[in-house]
Amino acid sequence: MCNLLCHNTHVNDALRYTTAARLWKVKEFMTTHMNKLNVQSLRLAAGVVLLAVLAACGPKQKKDPGQALASVNGEEVTAMQLSEEMQRANVPAAQQIAAKKPLLESLIDRQVLQNAAVADKVDRDPKVVQAIERAKSQIIAQAYLQKKVGVVAPPSKAEVADYYAKHPEFFAQRKQIGMNQLMFATADMSEKAKAYIDNAKTLDEVAAWFKENNVKFAHNQISRSTSDLPPELGGRLTSMKPGQLFLIKEGERSLLNTVTEIKDAPVTLEVAGAQIEQFLMNGKSKEAATAEIARLRAAAKIEYLNKDVASDPKPAVTAPAAAPAADKSVEKGVAGLK
Repeated sequence: MCNLLCHNTHVNDALRYTTAARLWKVKEFMTTHMNKLNVQSLRLAAGVVLLAVLAACGPKQKKDPGQALASVNGEEVTAMQLSEEMQRANVPAAQQIAAKKPLLESLIDRQVLQNAAVADKVDRDPKVVQAIERAKSQIIAQAYLQKKVGVVAPPSKAEVADYYAKHPEFFAQRKQIGMNQLMFATADMSEKAKAYIDNAKTLDEVAAWFKENNVKFAHNQISRSTSDLPPELGGRLTSMKPGQLFLIKEGERSLLNTVTEIKDAPVTLEVAGAQIEQFLMNGKSKEAATAEIARLRAAAKIEYLNKDVASDPKPAVTAPAAAPAADKSVEKGVAGLK
């Protein structure tokens, strides 16, 4: 029988990628970063388009001083700009030489788009002006917090060891879960299909039925560890018997899965220590930022002028989102180990 796991969050992202609450993405980021710096991804990514439009829509500013590396219709692209892009991309020192050319091309593309945006009067679009003001506000607020919070003290060895001991599912008792998966459109989940899936014994049976009934699907083999998944989901998967089917519905797509194997994949404190330390430092930084916001709110005169949107007398305090270029790799967790 097929079990239906109902989640109001994007559960499949937990299966296919990682959840933002875990620790280990740093290692995977370092090994795969250069793959993300290929010319096509840098030149065609939507992020480049957005950055170019935003840059174009503000008041024209003088270029950063520095050695000119290129000129686009008389507008120089400088070495200082390239250096800043390198820093924002967190390119490792050993890979910076290889990254310079594609990053320079992305800067040229941005300048081309900026010129076109200004010529097309995009900078006068009220929505774009509003987006610029919002981005500016976020960047200034984040810069203030970084200045005030500064660099927090690293956790002690005892704190790192304590975190390790309290989360055995991520470390000492970490499991690796192998799964097979059929991905198909939720719209194809007819009553007939549901009835067949509910009574199917194997994934192959369902795949054969899909073929006979012209249901398009993709067959994937995936492997995730308990450190990749939300604890509740990881616990449910490790309790399943190999071959048991379970269905996940996620918006316009559905995924029929079966666990093929579960094996031990422990991580020692020596291996995990550096990432745990960074994770705990991030937590301390967030706590310090939250405390600073609370202090500023207490000192400020805040009036709610519309009762419909007024918060409780003591609203929850959260730190503002980081600027778009901030690196999130540490916060995304321990998904890198296999």
